Amino acid sequence: MGSLSIQNVKKSFGKVDVLKGIDLDVKDGEFVVFVGPSGCGKSTLLRIIAGLEDATSGTVQIDGKPVNDVPPAKRGIAMVFQTYALYPHLTVKNNMGLGLKQAGEAAAEIERRIGVASTMLSLEPYLERRPAELSGGQRQRVAIGRAVVREPKLFLFDEPLSNLDAALRVNTRLEIAELHRRLGATMIYVTHDQVEAMTLADKIVVLNAGRIEQVGAPMELYNNPANTFVAGFIGSPKMNFIDGARLGDTAKTIGVRPEHILVDPNKGDWKGVVIHAEHLGADTNLYLDTEKAGRITVRLFGEYAAEPGTTLYATPVNARTYRFDEAGRAIAR
Repeated sequence: MGSLSIQNVKKSFGKVDVLKGIDLDVKDGEFVVFVGPSGCGKSTLLRIIAGLEDATSGTVQIDGKPVNDVPPAKRGIAMVFQTYALYPHLTVKNNMGLGLKQAGEAAAEIERRIGVASTMLSLEPYLERRPAELSGGQRQRVAIGRAVVREPKLFLFDEPLSNLDAALRVNTRLEIAELHRRLGATMIYVTHDQVEAMTLADKIVVLNAGRIEQVGAPMELYNNPANTFVAGFIGSPKMNFIDGARLGDTAKTIGVRPEHILVDPNKGDWKGVVIHAEHLGADTNLYLDTEKAGRITVRLFGEYAAEPGTTLYATPVNARTYRFDEAGRAIAR
Protein backbone atom coordinates (compact mmCIF):
# COMPACT_ATOMS: atom_id res chain seq x y z
CA MET A 1 0.00 0.00 0.00
CA GLY A 2 1.19 3.53 -0.69
CA SER A 3 -1.65 6.05 -0.60
CA LEU A 4 -0.85 9.66 0.26
CA SER A 5 -3.03 12.45 1.61
CA ILE A 6 -1.84 16.04 1.99
CA GLN A 7 -4.17 18.31 3.92
CA ASN A 8 -3.77 22.12 3.97
CA VAL A 9 0.03 21.92 4.08
CA LYS A 10 1.76 25.28 4.39
CA LYS A 11 5.47 26.05 4.56
CA SER A 12 7.14 29.35 5.36
CA PHE A 13 10.79 30.27 5.55
CA GLY A 14 10.74 33.33 7.76
CA LYS A 15 8.32 35.76 6.14
CA VAL A 16 8.39 33.95 2.80
CA ASP A 17 5.39 31.67 2.20
CA VAL A 18 6.62 28.87 -0.05
CA LEU A 19 3.54 26.62 0.16
CA LYS A 20 0.19 28.34 0.69
CA GLY A 21 -2.19 25.52 1.58
CA ILE A 22 -1.76 22.31 -0.43
CA ASP A 23 -4.51 19.69 -0.54
CA LEU A 24 -3.87 16.53 -2.54
CA ASP A 25 -4.82 12.84 -2.51
CA VAL A 26 -2.72 10.19 -4.26
CA LYS A 27 -4.11 6.69 -4.71
CA ASP A 28 -2.11 3.55 -4.16
CA GLY A 29 -0.16 2.71 -7.34
CA GLU A 30 -0.54 6.10 -9.02
CA PHE A 31 2.30 7.85 -10.82
CA VAL A 32 1.89 11.52 -9.89
CA VAL A 33 4.11 14.28 -11.27
CA PHE A 34 4.57 17.67 -9.63
CA VAL A 35 5.37 20.17 -12.35
CA GLY A 36 5.90 23.89 -12.39
CA PRO A 37 8.51 26.61 -12.86
CA SER A 38 11.54 27.05 -10.61
CA GLY A 39 10.54 28.37 -7.20
CA CYS A 40 6.93 27.16 -7.34
CA GLY A 41 7.36 24.91 -4.27
CA LYS A 42 7.36 21.46 -5.88
CA SER A 43 10.66 20.25 -4.39
CA THR A 44 9.77 21.69 -0.98
CA LEU A 45 6.50 19.75 -1.06
CA LEU A 46 8.35 16.56 -1.96
CA ARG A 47 10.81 17.09 0.90
CA ILE A 48 7.91 17.56 3.33
CA ILE A 49 6.43 14.25 2.16
CA ALA A 50 9.83 12.63 2.67
CA GLY A 51 10.27 14.17 6.13
CA LEU A 52 13.35 16.15 5.12
CA GLU A 53 11.45 19.40 5.79
CA ASP A 54 8.83 20.11 8.43
CA ALA A 55 5.53 21.62 7.36
CA THR A 56 4.69 24.91 9.07
CA SER A 57 1.13 23.61 9.34
CA GLY A 58 -1.10 20.94 7.85
CA THR A 59 -1.01 17.15 7.80
CA VAL A 60 0.73 14.51 5.69
CA GLN A 61 -0.72 10.99 5.82
CA ILE A 62 0.73 7.81 4.30
CA ASP A 63 -1.69 4.89 4.16
CA GLY A 64 -4.11 6.85 6.34
CA LYS A 65 -1.61 7.48 9.16
CA PRO A 66 -0.24 10.95 10.00
CA VAL A 67 3.53 11.04 9.53
CA ASN A 68 4.36 14.65 10.45
CA ASP A 69 6.26 13.47 13.52
CA VAL A 70 7.65 10.29 11.93
CA PRO A 71 11.35 10.44 10.92
CA PRO A 72 12.19 9.87 7.23
CA ALA A 73 13.62 6.39 7.80
CA LYS A 74 10.33 5.22 9.35
CA ARG A 75 7.96 6.58 6.68
CA GLY A 76 8.31 3.71 4.23
CA ILE A 77 9.61 5.96 1.46
CA ALA A 78 12.64 5.85 -0.83
CA MET A 79 13.96 8.95 -2.56
CA VAL A 80 15.95 9.36 -5.77
CA PHE A 81 17.72 12.71 -5.93
CA GLN A 82 18.87 14.94 -8.77
CA THR A 83 22.43 14.10 -7.73
CA TYR A 84 23.14 10.38 -7.64
CA ALA A 85 24.49 10.47 -4.04
CA LEU A 86 26.45 7.23 -4.50
CA TYR A 87 29.39 6.26 -2.30
CA PRO A 88 32.44 6.39 -4.61
CA HIS A 89 34.41 3.73 -2.70
CA LEU A 90 31.61 1.15 -2.81
CA THR A 91 30.69 -1.15 -5.68
CA VAL A 92 27.32 -0.92 -7.37
CA LYS A 93 26.20 -3.97 -5.39
CA ASN A 94 27.26 -2.50 -2.07
CA ASN A 95 25.74 0.90 -2.88
CA MET A 96 22.42 -0.77 -3.57
CA GLY A 97 22.51 -2.92 -0.46
CA LEU A 98 24.00 -0.51 2.07
CA GLY A 99 20.69 0.80 3.41
CA LEU A 100 19.37 -2.73 3.92
CA LYS A 101 22.58 -3.75 5.66
CA GLN A 102 22.37 -0.76 8.01
CA ALA A 103 18.75 -1.67 8.75
CA GLY A 104 19.87 -5.16 9.85
CA GLU A 105 18.32 -7.07 6.96
CA ALA A 106 19.53 -10.66 6.57
CA ALA A 107 22.34 -11.18 4.05
CA ALA A 108 20.31 -13.65 1.99
CA GLU A 109 17.40 -11.21 1.71
CA ILE A 110 19.77 -8.40 0.68
CA GLU A 111 21.19 -10.64 -2.07
CA ARG A 112 17.71 -11.51 -3.26
CA ARG A 113 16.54 -7.91 -3.46
CA ILE A 114 19.71 -6.74 -5.21
CA GLY A 115 19.31 -9.58 -7.71
CA VAL A 116 15.73 -8.61 -8.49
CA ALA A 117 16.51 -4.89 -8.80
CA SER A 118 19.68 -5.37 -10.87
CA THR A 119 17.82 -7.63 -13.32
CA MET A 120 14.95 -5.16 -13.57
CA LEU A 121 17.34 -2.28 -14.30
CA SER A 122 19.87 -4.25 -16.42
CA LEU A 123 22.65 -3.66 -13.91
CA GLU A 124 23.96 -7.24 -13.58
CA PRO A 125 27.14 -6.59 -15.63
CA TYR A 126 28.07 -3.63 -13.42
CA LEU A 127 27.56 -4.96 -9.89
CA GLU A 128 31.29 -5.09 -9.10
CA ARG A 129 32.09 -1.71 -10.64
CA ARG A 130 32.43 1.54 -8.72
CA PRO A 131 30.50 4.71 -9.63
CA ALA A 132 33.51 6.30 -11.38
CA GLU A 133 33.45 3.42 -13.87
CA LEU A 134 29.84 4.08 -14.88
CA SER A 135 28.12 6.49 -17.26
CA GLY A 136 25.69 9.10 -15.96
CA GLY A 137 22.71 7.00 -16.99
CA GLN A 138 24.11 3.90 -15.29
CA ARG A 139 24.74 5.85 -12.08
CA GLN A 140 21.15 7.07 -12.09
CA ARG A 141 19.96 3.49 -12.53
CA VAL A 142 22.02 2.48 -9.51
CA ALA A 143 20.39 5.28 -7.51
CA ILE A 144 16.98 4.01 -8.63
CA GLY A 145 18.01 0.45 -7.80
CA ARG A 146 19.01 1.54 -4.30
CA ALA A 147 15.45 2.80 -3.87
CA VAL A 148 13.87 -0.33 -5.39
CA VAL A 149 15.61 -2.76 -2.99
CA ARG A 150 13.99 -1.01 -0.04
CA GLU A 151 10.53 -2.04 -1.32
CA PRO A 152 9.03 1.26 -0.11
CA LYS A 153 5.42 2.37 0.10
CA LEU A 154 6.30 5.53 -1.84
CA PHE A 155 8.99 6.29 -4.40
CA LEU A 156 9.94 9.96 -4.47
CA PHE A 157 11.91 11.33 -7.45
CA ASP A 158 13.39 14.85 -7.29
CA GLU A 159 14.27 15.91 -10.88
CA PRO A 160 16.23 12.67 -11.42
CA LEU A 161 16.95 13.26 -15.12
CA SER A 162 18.15 16.86 -15.09
CA ASN A 163 21.85 15.91 -15.06
CA LEU A 164 21.57 13.60 -18.07
CA ASP A 165 21.98 14.49 -21.73
CA ALA A 166 18.97 14.45 -24.04
CA ALA A 167 19.34 10.85 -25.27
CA LEU A 168 19.90 9.47 -21.77
CA ARG A 169 16.91 11.42 -20.45
CA VAL A 170 14.65 9.69 -22.97
CA ASN A 171 16.07 6.23 -22.20
CA THR A 172 15.93 6.68 -18.43
CA ARG A 173 12.41 8.10 -18.66
CA LEU A 174 11.33 4.91 -20.43
CA GLU A 175 13.04 2.81 -17.76
CA ILE A 176 11.22 4.66 -14.98
CA ALA A 177 7.87 4.21 -16.78
CA GLU A 178 8.55 0.49 -17.22
CA LEU A 179 9.63 0.21 -13.59
CA HIS A 180 6.32 1.69 -12.47
CA ARG A 181 4.37 -0.78 -14.58
CA ARG A 182 6.36 -3.72 -13.20
CA LEU A 183 6.18 -2.71 -9.55
CA GLY A 184 2.74 -1.14 -9.50
CA ALA A 185 4.16 1.14 -6.81
CA THR A 186 3.11 4.67 -5.89
CA MET A 187 5.51 7.21 -7.36
CA ILE A 188 5.76 10.97 -6.83
CA TYR A 189 7.99 12.67 -9.37
CA VAL A 190 9.14 16.30 -9.43
CA THR A 191 10.19 18.03 -12.64
CA HIS A 192 10.10 21.43 -14.34
CA ASP A 193 9.95 19.65 -17.72
CA GLN A 194 6.37 19.40 -18.94
CA VAL A 195 7.36 16.76 -21.53
CA GLU A 196 8.50 14.46 -18.71
CA ALA A 197 5.23 15.18 -16.91
CA MET A 198 3.08 14.43 -19.96
CA THR A 199 4.87 11.18 -20.82
CA LEU A 200 5.18 9.68 -17.33
CA ALA A 201 2.20 10.73 -15.25
CA ASP A 202 -1.12 9.14 -14.48
CA LYS A 203 -1.91 12.45 -12.82
CA ILE A 204 -0.17 15.83 -13.09
CA VAL A 205 -0.17 18.43 -10.30
CA VAL A 206 0.60 21.88 -11.73
CA LEU A 207 2.05 24.19 -9.09
CA ASN A 208 2.62 27.92 -9.29
CA ALA A 209 3.81 30.27 -6.55
CA GLY A 210 3.08 27.78 -3.78
CA ARG A 211 -0.42 26.84 -4.91
CA ILE A 212 -1.95 24.06 -6.99
CA GLU A 213 -3.34 25.46 -10.23
CA GLN A 214 -4.86 22.23 -11.53
CA VAL A 215 -4.73 18.45 -11.03
CA GLY A 216 -5.62 15.98 -13.75
CA ALA A 217 -4.54 13.41 -16.30
CA PRO A 218 -2.05 14.69 -18.90
CA MET A 219 -4.52 14.98 -21.76
CA GLU A 220 -7.16 16.47 -19.48
CA LEU A 221 -4.79 19.34 -18.70
CA TYR A 222 -3.84 19.65 -22.36
CA ASN A 223 -7.43 19.69 -23.62
CA ASN A 224 -9.13 21.48 -20.71
CA PRO A 225 -6.71 23.83 -18.94
CA ALA A 226 -8.28 25.62 -15.99
CA ASN A 227 -6.52 28.92 -16.65
CA THR A 228 -3.91 30.69 -18.73
CA PHE A 229 -1.05 29.50 -16.52
CA VAL A 230 -1.83 25.82 -17.08
CA ALA A 231 -2.64 26.44 -20.75
CA GLY A 232 0.71 28.12 -21.28
CA PHE A 233 2.73 25.62 -19.25
CA ILE A 234 1.35 22.40 -20.74
CA GLY A 235 2.16 21.90 -24.41
CA SER A 236 5.23 22.60 -26.52
CA PRO A 237 5.56 25.01 -28.25
CA LYS A 238 3.41 26.90 -25.74
CA MET A 239 -0.09 28.10 -26.46
CA ASN A 240 -0.55 31.41 -28.32
CA PHE A 241 -2.39 34.04 -26.26
CA ILE A 242 -4.14 36.83 -28.16
CA ASP A 243 -5.90 39.89 -26.76
CA GLY A 244 -9.60 39.22 -27.28
CA ALA A 245 -10.23 42.85 -28.21
CA ARG A 246 -7.94 42.49 -31.26
CA LEU A 247 -10.21 39.74 -32.54
CA GLY A 248 -13.48 41.42 -31.57
CA ASP A 249 -14.13 38.82 -28.87
CA THR A 250 -15.81 39.42 -25.51
CA ALA A 251 -13.22 37.26 -23.76
CA LYS A 252 -10.15 38.96 -22.30
CA THR A 253 -7.78 36.43 -23.90
CA ILE A 254 -8.05 33.94 -26.74
CA GLY A 255 -5.78 30.90 -26.65
CA VAL A 256 -4.88 28.64 -29.53
CA ARG A 257 -2.19 25.99 -29.62
CA PRO A 258 0.41 26.17 -32.42
CA GLU A 259 -0.67 22.74 -33.70
CA HIS A 260 -4.27 23.96 -34.04
CA ILE A 261 -3.51 26.66 -36.61
CA LEU A 262 -3.70 26.00 -40.35
CA VAL A 263 -1.65 27.94 -42.91
CA ASP A 264 -2.23 28.71 -46.55
CA PRO A 265 -0.22 30.88 -48.97
CA ASN A 266 -3.34 32.41 -50.53
CA LYS A 267 -6.18 32.82 -48.02
CA GLY A 268 -7.05 32.63 -44.35
CA ASP A 269 -8.15 34.63 -41.29
CA TRP A 270 -4.86 36.25 -40.26
CA LYS A 271 -2.43 37.56 -42.85
CA GLY A 272 1.15 37.36 -41.63
CA VAL A 273 4.83 37.30 -42.48
CA VAL A 274 7.22 34.52 -41.46
CA ILE A 275 9.94 35.93 -39.20
CA HIS A 276 11.61 32.61 -38.39
CA ALA A 277 11.25 28.96 -39.33
CA GLU A 278 12.47 25.95 -37.28
CA HIS A 279 12.86 22.88 -39.48
CA LEU A 280 12.94 19.92 -37.10
CA GLY A 281 12.36 17.11 -39.54
CA ALA A 282 9.17 15.63 -38.11
CA ASP A 283 7.80 19.12 -37.40
CA THR A 284 8.18 22.68 -38.65
CA ASN A 285 7.64 25.59 -36.28
CA LEU A 286 6.82 28.89 -37.92
CA TYR A 287 6.85 32.26 -36.16
CA LEU A 288 4.56 34.77 -37.85
CA ASP A 289 3.90 38.45 -37.37
CA THR A 290 0.21 38.82 -38.24
CA GLU A 291 -1.80 41.98 -38.78
CA LYS A 292 -4.76 40.86 -36.68
CA ALA A 293 -3.46 38.49 -33.99
CA GLY A 294 0.06 39.81 -33.45
CA ARG A 295 3.00 37.43 -33.22
CA ILE A 296 2.02 33.76 -33.20
CA THR A 297 3.66 30.34 -33.35
CA VAL A 298 2.42 27.68 -35.78
CA ARG A 299 3.39 24.03 -35.54
CA LEU A 300 3.10 22.01 -38.75
CA PHE A 301 3.69 18.29 -39.03
CA GLY A 302 6.43 17.32 -41.42
CA GLU A 303 8.49 19.63 -43.62
CA TYR A 304 7.03 22.93 -44.74
CA ALA A 305 9.05 25.22 -47.00
CA ALA A 306 8.67 28.75 -45.69
CA GLU A 307 11.56 31.15 -45.39
CA PRO A 308 11.63 34.41 -43.42
CA GLY A 309 9.76 37.12 -45.31
CA THR A 310 7.21 34.70 -46.81
CA THR A 311 3.60 35.88 -46.61
CA LEU A 312 1.18 33.27 -45.23
CA TYR A 313 -2.39 33.24 -44.00
CA ALA A 314 -3.11 31.55 -40.66
CA THR A 315 -6.51 30.19 -39.62
CA PRO A 316 -7.23 28.84 -36.12
CA VAL A 317 -9.30 25.67 -35.76
CA ASN A 318 -12.36 27.16 -34.06
CA ALA A 319 -13.24 23.98 -32.19
CA ARG A 320 -9.79 24.00 -30.58
CA THR A 321 -9.59 27.61 -29.42
CA TYR A 322 -9.88 28.67 -25.77
CA ARG A 323 -11.36 31.75 -24.10
CA PHE A 324 -10.20 33.18 -20.78
CA ASP A 325 -11.70 35.89 -18.55
CA GLU A 326 -10.06 38.90 -16.87
CA ALA A 327 -8.66 36.69 -14.08
CA GLY A 328 -7.19 34.23 -16.58
CA ARG A 329 -9.79 31.54 -15.84
CA ALA A 330 -11.07 29.37 -18.67
CA ILE A 331 -14.54 30.23 -19.96
CA ALA A 332 -16.62 27.11 -20.62
CA ARG A 333 -16.85 26.25 -24.28
